[in-house]
Amino acid sequence: MDTENQNQEHLNDENIVENTENTTENQNDISVEEQLKEEVAKEKDKFLRLFAEFENYKKRTSKERIELFKTANQDVLQSMLPVLDDFDRAWNQISKSEDQTLVEGVKLIHNKLKDTLESKGLEIVEIKAGDDFNADFAEAITQIPAPSPDLKGKIVDVIEKGYKLGDKIIRYPKVVTGM
Repeated sequence: MDTENQNQEHLNDENIVENTENTTENQNDISVEEQLKEEVAKEKDKFLRLFAEFENYKKRTSKERIELFKTANQDVLQSMLPVLDDFDRAWNQISKSEDQTLVEGVKLIHNKLKDTLESKGLEIVEIKAGDDFNADFAEAITQIPAPSPDLKGKIVDVIEKGYKLGDKIIRYPKVVTGM
C-alpha cells in the first residue's frame, strides 16, 4: 500500500505541476495578449491626439492666413487716409464752385479714389452728431457744454472720420462730446 500511496502522490504531484504549468502558460498568453491590446490602445490614443493637434494647427494657420490677407493692405490704407481727408476737404470747397466741368471732373476723381479704397476693404465708421458716445468706437478729443440738454454725454460734432478694415477699426473717428 505504501507503494500505491506513493504512486498516487506522485501522480497528484505531476498533475499539480502540469496544472501549474498550464495556468502559468495561460496567464502568459493572456498577459501577452493584454499587453498587446494595451499597446494598441496607447498607440491609437497617441494617433488620435496627434491627428486632433494637426487639425487644430491647420485651422489656426488657415485662420491666420485669412486674417493676414484681410489686413495686408492696412499700412498702405492707413497712409492713404490723410490724402482722402485732404481730398474730402478740397471737394467741399470745389463743390461750391461755379465751374461745372471742374466740379464734375473732381467729383469723378473723388468717387474713383473712394471706390478703389472701398474695394480694398476700407469702410467708414458710421457715427454722427446726436449719437451716444461710445469709447469703443470713437475718440473724444474734447468736451464742450451741451448746446441742448438732450446732447449731454452724446456726440456734438464729428471732427475727423473714422475708418475700419474688415471688422478692425484702423482709425477711430475724432468727436466732440457734450457735457
